[in-house]
Amino acid sequence: MPLNPRLVEIAPPDFPVLIDLRYATDDNLTGAPIYRRAACFLNREAADLLRRAIALAAQMDLRLKIFDAFRPTEAAWALWNHTPDPNFLADPRKGSPHSRGAAVDVTLVDAAGAELDMGTGFDAFTPLAFHGTLDITPHQQKNRALLLGIMTAAGWDFYRNEWWHYQLFQPRRFPLLSDADAGTAMM
Repeated sequence: MPLNPRLVEIAPPDFPVLIDLRYATDDNLTGAPIYRRAACFLNREAADLLRRAIALAAQMDLRLKIFDAFRPTEAAWALWNHTPDPNFLADPRKGSPHSRGAAVDVTLVDAAGAELDMGTGFDAFTPLAFHGTLDITPHQQKNRALLLGIMTAAGWDFYRNEWWHYQLFQPRRFPLLSDADAGTAMM
């Protein structure tokens, strides 16, 4: 099945980012790969905003590193079945911005490719991951504020409980996509 025309593959050189899709590895909250194939996609509107964020970060000699983007509904169910925590995961019955190709999980890296210290790792399901926490160092707060500034200046909305999660405003205007619907062969 061909790729859904609403999705754009996010990969260098068209998108000069680092890609570390954690759900294609065992380095994620489940301890096992969720995706059979590591491939990164966003819907067209999100891909355009990602280009803006990439350009803004580049002006500061920084790059974006992507942990997750389009997440087929099958993957959303696998995560929910493992950790049904609505503070950090969308209930798949309602749908996630990720499953609409309308969200991206990112961090910033320096010119050498080292991640900026954000105070927690990706998918740290703890209040320390909240944008507004004061329980991290000022340096970590500054790094999070820098990421937040880049992403919001590029047109993204954020999720208050996860410093790494950015999404389009009103993501529910896009349809939920399964792996078969999207044609991504990720699952």
